[in-house]
Order: sequence, then structure tokens, then C-alpha cells
Amino acid sequence: MLGNSNFNIKSTDIGLNSIKKIHMIGIGGVSMSAIALVLHDAGYTVTGSDKNDSDMIKILREKDIPVFIGANAELVKNSDAVVYTSAINQHDVEFVRAKSLNIPTYERAVFLGMLLEAYDKTICISGTHGKTTTTSMTAAIFIDAGLEPNVQVGGKFKKLNDLNYLIGNSDYFILESCEYVDSFLNFPHQTAVILNIDEDHLDYFSGIEDIKKSFKKFILMLPKDGILVINKDDSNSIDVLSDISDELDEKKINTYTFSLSDPTSTIYAKNIFCNVKGFYSFDVTNPKTKEVYEFYLTVPGIHNVYNALASITAAYAHDIPFTVMQKSLNEFCGAKRRFELKHELDGNILIYDDYAHHPTEIKATLAAAKQKNKSRVISIFQPHTYTRTKELLDDFSTSFFDCNICIITDIYAAREIDDGSVSSKDLVKLLKQNKVDATYIADFNDIVKHLKTILKPGDIVLTMGAGDITKLSDMIEV
Repeated sequence: MLGNSNFNIKSTDIGLNSIKKIHMIGIGGVSMSAIALVLHDAGYTVTGSDKNDSDMIKILREKDIPVFIGANAELVKNSDAVVYTSAINQHDVEFVRAKSLNIPTYERAVFLGMLLEAYDKTICISGTHGKTTTTSMTAAIFIDAGLEPNVQVGGKFKKLNDLNYLIGNSDYFILESCEYVDSFLNFPHQTAVILNIDEDHLDYFSGIEDIKKSFKKFILMLPKDGILVINKDDSNSIDVLSDISDELDEKKINTYTFSLSDPTSTIYAKNIFCNVKGFYSFDVTNPKTKEVYEFYLTVPGIHNVYNALASITAAYAHDIPFTVMQKSLNEFCGAKRRFELKHELDGNILIYDDYAHHPTEIKATLAAAKQKNKSRVISIFQPHTYTRTKELLDDFSTSFFDCNICIITDIYAAREIDDGSVSSKDLVKLLKQNKVDATYIADFNDIVKHLKTILKPGDIVLTMGAGDITKLSDMIEV
């Protein structure tokens, strides 16, 4: 369990028990902020800086964690350790000062991996898509089962008091685990959940085979008698499973599969039905007792059936009763920015916001929106990073067929610099060639003005992207 007195952190540089004050560069990030709050609640003195103000910064300050907006080298001088996000520039003045003062520095994933050494039952939920929702679903089930898990998830969730973390009172730690820059290879785990494996993060990986190699390493980090939960309907996941089957057998890994199409899977969904609101129901049979349980989701889209099956399978592997899973998932209301209903305007115009930023995610989200609405779907998409937009441009151009009107705004640079090789206008050009009603509008205020001229009663407006596009959903009024 987490606590200053009983941390059992392994480190070749410095044991966390000797650390009292920690400074965090990029503290406002989803994972960084959660780590900061966990450390603060465990009794450490935490300070931080970030280039932008945000809701998470407000929460940190409310917890009496000082946060400086911008960068100030003086902030690190009295720190015992500095934790930094991988998104910072290595010339960051705080990072440079820490190095010059020989203060131990840890990249976020490395530091989080050190923290996880204190837990014996870490459940890492990975995959290209669906991690946040599945982590939230799994956390809800374990909480309702009375297992008091520790949780870190990539979005705010009502069950966690609208926060992105939970400090529990057990050796369970349920963690959203991303493959980008091989971050998840830093996380020791007893259970690995693989939702899917798709081509993404091509600014780091050379292609799908490189990504699959990373997932193989992640799975093979499992200890002897560890637990693997994997999607039997995902071809890349099954390729990985096949390639390492001998190693898994040698380590006596307990493998559980889930599927919508293969009845031989551990957990198999049958009698799948979609109601008029786009919500799915399905039946699952307990493999041990053969009892059948009905599940009714209130988050839309077939992709959320897969997310639910993954959480059911993980819970089954840990001997949680199906009645608990049933109650938790039937009550599950979704994580922030996952098809989140922001507000309803006059004329039954619904404004949704979603984190979708990969072609596969966009297709799934728009399909869910189309199922919910017999009128028009208007999508407003902010591409995320130049590298992803460039490498997957053709895939993006075929991802918007389920919307009636598509508005594309400027690319959100995130950690990258614009080299002029790709722009949102390139995507709009391809979309138009594919007969999609697409328009490029750079400024959010201009998008709002444009919407006022085209909105009709019954429309769904869906803002999508991993950048600051979420701000737009609160700006839309009629």
C-alpha cells in the first residue's frame, strides 16, 4: 500500500524512502497530475510547473500543491527529485538546472514504474483504443466488489469523484498503460489486458510490426502464473499471442480471451442488440456455472461492447462475481471526453465531446453517433500531431463517412513542430474527393459562427480530438 513509511521502491539511483520533496515538470498532464496527488496524499511535499493552466491545475492547487505556470529554474533547487513528462524539451530550464545540481531526474513512466513496485496485483490495461473507458469500467467493478483498488486512468470518471485517480487500501493497482515511447514497458504488472493493436504513434514506431514487438515485450513482462486478457477478434493481438505462445506456456501464464464472434472464447457476447438510442445489450455465460447474465450498456457503440467484455474478462480472472460486474456495467455512465454529452440546445440539438484522434476511433465514434440520431451528425475534428496526420492521412480521409457535415480545424501540434509537410487543408481536400461535405475553419470562434448558420433541430454536434478542441463544445450556443 502507498505511504511514506512503507514504500518498497526499487531504484538504482535513489530509494523513494529518502525523498521528501518532489518537483514535477508538466504537472498538469493526466498521468502527472494523478501521480502528484497520490504523492501528496502519501505525505510528500510536491511542487510543479506547467506551460498551461487547466482544470487539473485548479484541482492540484485546491489540494495545496503549488503550481507555477511557465518555467522557472529556481523551483527545482531544493528538490530531492524531479519528475518530468516526456513531452518537455530537453532544454527546459528546470530540467537543465536539475541536471546541473545533480538532482535525480525521472521521466514520468519510469517514476510511475518505481511506484508500482510497491503493489503485488497491478492490472495494466493497454491497447491502441479504448484504454480509458476499459480502465474506468474495470475500476468500477473492482470498487463495487469491495476490493478497494488504487486506480490511475487517462480521464476523469464519476466513480472516482470526477478525478482521474483513486487511492485505495489494497495491493490492487488498476492502471491505464500506453505503448507510446514504450511507456508501458516501465510498469511491472501481474495482469496484462490487451484491447487491440493498431498502427499509431508513428513518430516513434516504424510500423505495425514494431508496435507488435513492443506488445510482445509488454506481455512477456508478466511473472510466472500471471494473467493475460486479450481480444480474440483482433488479428494483430492474435498474431502476437501466437508468436509468443511457447514463452507463455513456459511461464504458465493464465490466458483469458474475449470475443463477439468466437464462442470458444473465455468470455463471449451473444444476443447482441442495439436499441434506438445506440446503446447495446448482450448476454454473457459464466464459464464455470453456465449461468447467463444480461448486460445493458448506457454508453453507445459496438466498441464499448468490446471494452465491457475486456473488463468482464479481467474481473472473471480475479474471481469477481458476475452479479457485481452486471450491476457495475449496467450503471456505468462513461469517462469524461468519451462520447460525453456536454449540453442540449433548443430544438433537441445535442453537443457531444470525444477524445477520438485516430482513424479507427473516429469511425467507431461516428458510427455510434449515427446510431443514436436519425437526423444529421456534424463532426468537428482537430487532428492531433503532424506526424500522425501525415502518416495516417489516407486513413483519416475515409473515417468520416458516417457524418453529414465535417469541419476540420488546425492540427494540434502537442510535442511537435510544424515542418510544413502536412496541414488540415490536405485532409479537407481528400475528404472532398471522397464526397464528404468537409470545410476547413481554423478559428474556434469562426466555427461557432458557422454552426449558427447551419444547425437544425435534432442535429448532433460532435467535437473530436486529443488537443484543446474540448473547449469548443462549451462555446457552442444558439
